[in-house]
Parts: sequence; structure tokens; C-alpha cells
Amino acid sequence: MHPSVPSSDTARATPTTPAAEGLAPALARNIDALVERRKREAKAASLEERAAAAISRFAGSMIFVYIHLVFFGGWIAFNTGIAPIVQAWDPSLVILAMFASVEAIFLSTFVLINQNRMAAEDDARADLDLQVSLLNEHETTKLIKMVEEIAKRLDVQTEADEELKELKRDVAPEAVLDKIVEAGDQPTLG
Repeated sequence: MHPSVPSSDTARATPTTPAAEGLAPALARNIDALVERRKREAKAASLEERAAAAISRFAGSMIFVYIHLVFFGGWIAFNTGIAPIVQAWDPSLVILAMFASVEAIFLSTFVLINQNRMAAEDDARADLDLQVSLLNEHETTKLIKMVEEIAKRLDVQTEADEELKELKRDVAPEAVLDKIVEAGDQPTLG
């Protein structure tokens, strides 16, 4: 192994140190930056948000299902006489139904809180994606114009067509969004 190459899998890729096998250094840096940002956002979350996320994670696990199978199965078995080990305390299962209803209200609220937080994160990522895409489109447009100018100066003949003229125009994102909304408002045939 080369002495300047870190042997640890946890070493960060920098412009002078190689990234993990199969990853370009820029990609490894981007992954590290995203992981660090997620860690910072998780630390910055309020106690209520962290609690709602933890409860939602637990409620979405098989352990939660198994606990409920045992709890509700035992409650039903003891109160309907299937397992007459103890005296029935809820023979009509009304208390069980009330308990299940209250639990469902709270669980759905925790899940909605968690989904709202995740939707906000998704909106932020979508905004970032849009900004990067717009920047990429602008840079590509500039590159097309530069290549065309270079071709003119070198007297290189190209078959410039209407598509090339269109590609040299910057995109107006608000016009694109307006057109998408307008197209969505049109009735569909079918």
C-alpha cells in the first residue's frame, strides 16, 4: 500500500487522498457532506420531533406487532373465557376497544408529525435539486455558446439547426412551472 494512502475505511477523501474503491473523490466528499448534514439536522431536531420519530419507528416494527399480538390476544383470551386463568375484567371488550382507539389516535398523530418533518426535508431536497439543475442548465447553455464562438473563430463549419438555437437559450423556470400548471388544468380525454 502506498504510504500516503490511508488504510482506514473511515478516512475522508480529499483532493489529495483517494476515495473508497469505486468512488470518485468528489462523490465521496459529497456523500460525507450529506451524512454530516443529516447528523446536524438530527441533532437540531426538537425533543418532540425526536420523540415522534422514535415512536413512529417503533410502531412500524415487527416487535410492536408481536407485543400487540400478545397483549390483545391475552386480553381477549382472558376476558372471553378462552383462557379462564383469571376472572374476566372486560367481558364485553369495551375497555380494550377504548384503549385501542386512544392508542390509534396517538400513533396516527406521531406518524403525521414524523411525515410532516420528512415532507419538509423532501421539500428542501427538491429545492436543492431544482437549484442544481438550473445551475447545470445555465452552465450548459454557456458552454454551448462558447463552443459555437470557438467554432466561428476557427472557421469550423457546423450544421447549426433550430435545436442548437433553442439550446443556447436560458430556461425561465417560472415559465416552465406555469406551463406545467396550465397543462395540468387541461381536461384529459379518456
